[in-house]
Amino acid sequence: MNILGLSCFYHDAGVALLRDGLPVAASSEELFSRKKHDSDFPVNTIRYVLREGGITAQQLDGVIFYDKPLMKFDRLLRYQVENFPRSYRQFVDSMPRYIATRLRLPKLLAEHFDYHGPVLYSEHHLSHAASAFYCSGWDEATVLTVDGVGEWATASWGVGRGTDLELLGEVRFPHSLGMLYSAFTYYCGFKVNSAEYKLMGLAPYGEPTMVEPIRQMIEVADDGSFRLDMRYFDYDRGQRMFNEKFEALMGQPRRPLEGGELTQHYKDVARSIQELTNEVMVKLARSAIEKTGVKRLCMAGGVALNCVANGVILREAGVEDLFVQPAAGDAGGAMGAAYLLWNQLLKKPRAPRLPSVYLGPGYTEEEIRDTLDRQGAVYRRLDREELLERVAELIDTAHVIGFYQGRLEWGPRALGHRSIIGDARHPEMRRIINMKIKFREGFRPFAPSVLEEKCAEWFELDRPSPYMLLVAQVKKDKPELPAITHVDGSARIQTVNREQDPLYYDLINTFYKRTGCPVIINTSMNVRGEPIVNTPEDAWRCFMRTNMDCLVAGPYLLMKEDQPKVELKSAAEEFGLD
Repeated sequence: MNILGLSCFYHDAGVALLRDGLPVAASSEELFSRKKHDSDFPVNTIRYVLREGGITAQQLDGVIFYDKPLMKFDRLLRYQVENFPRSYRQFVDSMPRYIATRLRLPKLLAEHFDYHGPVLYSEHHLSHAASAFYCSGWDEATVLTVDGVGEWATASWGVGRGTDLELLGEVRFPHSLGMLYSAFTYYCGFKVNSAEYKLMGLAPYGEPTMVEPIRQMIEVADDGSFRLDMRYFDYDRGQRMFNEKFEALMGQPRRPLEGGELTQHYKDVARSIQELTNEVMVKLARSAIEKTGVKRLCMAGGVALNCVANGVILREAGVEDLFVQPAAGDAGGAMGAAYLLWNQLLKKPRAPRLPSVYLGPGYTEEEIRDTLDRQGAVYRRLDREELLERVAELIDTAHVIGFYQGRLEWGPRALGHRSIIGDARHPEMRRIINMKIKFREGFRPFAPSVLEEKCAEWFELDRPSPYMLLVAQVKKDKPELPAITHVDGSARIQTVNREQDPLYYDLINTFYKRTGCPVIINTSMNVRGEPIVNTPEDAWRCFMRTNMDCLVAGPYLLMKEDQPKVELKSAAEEFGLD
């Protein structure tokens, strides 16, 4: 049985294909369109998962959408009518597109894929919950979902047992922790629904001096439920996140979008909203496990990508274990909806924990070689052992390496298949990658990839973190790792074991045997404003447009100094950087 899960029309469109309850393929539209956070009907991604599954759309047994468009339409229309005429511009801008997309899904499937089979609709937070619970491999777990907004819910909690999943409570729009965090993202000069991770990265540079003013905007109960004072916000009735009252309470106007000096004030604001987010998430998690009596916790929704809060939950909420879906945002709702149909509605047996996170497109050695030949690239083919030894040597000698291998990762984190890697011990490596390769803000931290069995020796973390969704402190008694240690002594950790990824594990292990350090830098292979690379050509362009030293694409090693001159606008030129 082939089930297609679908998420689109808000942000981060995604598609997942299940065959007899196991994921065959899953990916996001941005990776094909090269438009970051692409929300459009994911024609390219549907084509990819069908091709990967070796089927046509006519062989699908069902398509399930990740939310209920009519319920969301009811909310949008109700708020716009209640707030007319202030909501007029929002109404004019949003309603035609909404009607032309979400309310026409069966027609779009018929037009693009000649699909005329059943189309079902889940609920937004139920899809998030299903994506976490059914991928966790646990027979019983508490479930917590927190994001901006679904149909009406902005946070929900419940319990999963076997094939059954039930949501027991929720917080409703306009009261939203995700929207609150996004409002502060915008206030600090970053893009909403895109750069919330920048706010999280900025927070350790500040002090929590603004927590009390922010508390005037949100009332938090002991069980974590919350209400916002909507006098400070406009997102429920207009096109702005907040109004003049918000800025007056903060004491300074918002920072210009992606510009203006990042003064200590904005750093303190970032730290303060992160502290408050941690508090709310811990209370929600603690309350949820108390209500269900089940101490294993599964999480999804956009706020579950806040790995700082996840680390605090693990330490302070009394949970026995924590599973966060690797594609916790809206794209992951596609997989959750598909699992919901398979497990809950059809009562089919549960699959084990998500067997692999590498569910996106992959390219053969021949396809990679043909691409390199078309570009006139100079490369050398290495066998596996030679490749491992040579790349470990290059890392040890301060080279920055694009590592392009196998199938693309599911979710927003590069986990060793579309990664830029380097030496975590090198004091200048963070600055080099930020300024000369990623062309991004210098305050942004990099994540470590560490051998799973060595994690507890180097970090204050006693369990695996395979999807880079937990933050923990770096051990003080270990040699310094300046390139991956944030200003507060923390790191966003990816643990790697051999079963999960033999090649990447063996590379880190080879580096460990050479240097005594089981840790390397891992950041996504892309430049600012672009999605992670997908095709071999994407990887080649990223390599040639930046100051990356080497590219390892499949078994092929390319050194920058060997490459012919090409007429490509560099990323530095594109962003107006030296």
